[in-house]
Amino acid sequence: MDRIEADYLIETPVDPERAVRVMAGEQSTGTFVAVPGETSELHERSGARVEHLDVLETRQEPSLSGGKSGAGYHRARVTLSWPRGNIGNDVVNLTATVAGNLFELQEFTGLKLLDIRLPDPFLAAYPGPKFGITGTRSLSGAEQGALIGTIIKPSIGLNAVETAQMVQNLCDAGIDFIKDDELQADGAVCPFEERVIEVMKVINAHHKKTGKKVMFAFNISGTIEQMAARHDMVNELGGTCVMVSLNAIGLAGLLWLNSYSKLPIHAHRNGWGALSRADVLGWEYPAWSKIWRLSGADHLHVNGLQNKFSEADDSVVRSAKSVQTPLSEKHPHIAMPVFSSGQTVVQVGDTFDRVGSADCIYAAGGGILAHPDGPKAGVIALRQAWDCAISGADRESFADTHPEFKTALKAFSK
Repeated sequence: MDRIEADYLIETPVDPERAVRVMAGEQSTGTFVAVPGETSELHERSGARVEHLDVLETRQEPSLSGGKSGAGYHRARVTLSWPRGNIGNDVVNLTATVAGNLFELQEFTGLKLLDIRLPDPFLAAYPGPKFGITGTRSLSGAEQGALIGTIIKPSIGLNAVETAQMVQNLCDAGIDFIKDDELQADGAVCPFEERVIEVMKVINAHHKKTGKKVMFAFNISGTIEQMAARHDMVNELGGTCVMVSLNAIGLAGLLWLNSYSKLPIHAHRNGWGALSRADVLGWEYPAWSKIWRLSGADHLHVNGLQNKFSEADDSVVRSAKSVQTPLSEKHPHIAMPVFSSGQTVVQVGDTFDRVGSADCIYAAGGGILAHPDGPKAGVIALRQAWDCAISGADRESFADTHPEFKTALKAFSK
């Protein structure tokens, strides 16, 4: 059917059927009072429909303040749908439809967007990721296994020469992927142009010497003009990746960059916790990431197992699987998941077992740089950890014959 669908978790003190009718009206043809022109034909043509309602439980206390009160607060899963003709093939205004004013309605003491499904004509209007998994592997020279990556640490404070020296050490260690921290952009201590020049000197020299060009994701987040100039500089100096902060540049910014860029786009989700951390408010990652995949994100952060943040492992696994799940048979728009946030050799086995794929960037900052025997041993240990996981070998037995891995396990298992 040529309709847009969205799934929600709701909490309401009123009759759930009444609440979702209000929700459907608010997000399509209705408002708080009948207005001239609201005909049955108009509602049939353009109104949102309640496709599914499943009441789950009733609670005694509301999850959020500011809503109506009642004797109980009913939680339910809801599916709404809209005719594609309401907005055409417009991903920017899609967000106003599936995630607009509905969060503020008094009928709800909780509302979270769980997932969306888009018809093929909508998907066909957007090319999605230009590089994705296959293009990233080709450019990085990492044709098999996880891409072993890291983040420049300290996140901010190093100058351009100091950053380049760290990159040299990581290249010598055999790293596949390095990225700017999202805090590092174009500051006085480490200006963007100086950083790109110094870092690409190292990467290009290493490529000439070894034949391997390490992928470095330079943070180009900024205005359209700034992103264009920064992208062009990275490309001209032989760089193979640019990075942006999605919540900062917005959908229109990413759509423009995808149309302009000749390089993979490493999409950072900083700020995601504000959209997701509450149980019944905001977005679930499958819905949010589908919009960014459609708009051109090649790599998408998904946190990591046993991470340093608040996200549960089950949520991380769902997120990682979701970005590798095709949007449709004709338009897969698959992105490469990026694991990060306190990752070491310890989580690798569980990550592979639960996600079922090594098509990822496994970015460990401290997990590489803090290896007792140095960054080179840290990179080797992570590669050994992935080899162990993919082969299905017993971890302790494998570690006995791989000293870098064994040392890392002992250091990070604490």
